[in-house]
Amino acid sequence: MSDAVVRIGVLTDMSGQFSHESGKGSVTAIQMAVDDFGGKVNGVPIEVVVADHMNRPDVALAKARQWYDTQKVDMIANLINSTIALGVADVAKDRNRIAIVNGSGSSRLTNDSCTPNSIHYAYDTYALANGTVRGLVDRGLDTWFILTADYAFGHALEGDAVSTLKRLNGKLVGTLRYPIETSDHSSFLLRAKDSKAKVIALAGSGLSFVNAVKSAHDFGISGGQQKVAGLLVWLTDIHAIGLENAQGMLLTEAFYWDRDEKTRAWSKRFFERMKRMPHKGDAGDYSSTMHYLNAIKASKTDDAGAVMAMMKSTPINDFFATNGRIRADGRMVHDMYVYEVKKPSESKYPWDYYKLVTTIPADGAFRPLSESVCPLVKK
Repeated sequence: MSDAVVRIGVLTDMSGQFSHESGKGSVTAIQMAVDDFGGKVNGVPIEVVVADHMNRPDVALAKARQWYDTQKVDMIANLINSTIALGVADVAKDRNRIAIVNGSGSSRLTNDSCTPNSIHYAYDTYALANGTVRGLVDRGLDTWFILTADYAFGHALEGDAVSTLKRLNGKLVGTLRYPIETSDHSSFLLRAKDSKAKVIALAGSGLSFVNAVKSAHDFGISGGQQKVAGLLVWLTDIHAIGLENAQGMLLTEAFYWDRDEKTRAWSKRFFERMKRMPHKGDAGDYSSTMHYLNAIKASKTDDAGAVMAMMKSTPINDFFATNGRIRADGRMVHDMYVYEVKKPSESKYPWDYYKLVTTIPADGAFRPLSESVCPLVKK
């Protein structure tokens, strides 16, 4: 055990447009894991340090280097914002430390940009597109217009959605890209509405996504013949949008607090601290931190190579995943779920937002290794 301490760094958005998807929630979930583990592993204390990257890659990479080089951080967690996650994963590889991504979604993290030192845990753009696009095309909604946030995550989500749409013989009518800080989507939505596409899909996240859905409802898109689809939707987004505006939306999730007894038990503990129900990022941060600490305990070292090997060889069975496993490319594969947002009249208690449409088994949810270009995958 190096340095007589295991130090976990939570590098996240504490104040910007993605803070409700990460921020204080991710810090709380990781601290819960450390507390539940007992605060020590193999006789040494576990410490959690936190930094706000402010959605600036230069700030994030500088902090990651400082943490790994001078503060002896062993693992950096959360990493919301795909541009930042991709950069920090490379820093972890260079420093031979570990990065575990739960906030960001770009499937590049386990495809062309995979590393032996990073894990993509909760979800990715391939799984989101695979579930939502297939679910809507199966309902006959086969012509699409995609509005895309103009950064790494949005590009990856658009690309995976278009690939899935083509496999299902759907038709892409058009695409538009918008700056990630955009608050007024009027011109973009009107272009999409004029396209007559059956689905207007939003390949974005954060407050910008929330505002876009509200605007779509105001323009009469949501209740008309066209359907608005969120390719990445967080539970906190639905809470902010409201069931009146979001009802009927089809979405793909890695985790829902009200899925079963185990998810409800953990979520109620999280609610006591945060006064909101957790989403996939929160649950993934907790689950992956526990898996990381258990790997240190089992391998009797905090050496990155030994811990990564133990994490990849040990199945994950907890409230988040059943028989989850981390592949050679760093992708943690587990079941994914397609939900439909309830009507206001169907919701029986606070945070009762989703009804299950179908479960996608782990082997069918994520990009198959046969299609991977990750150099860690043996062909």
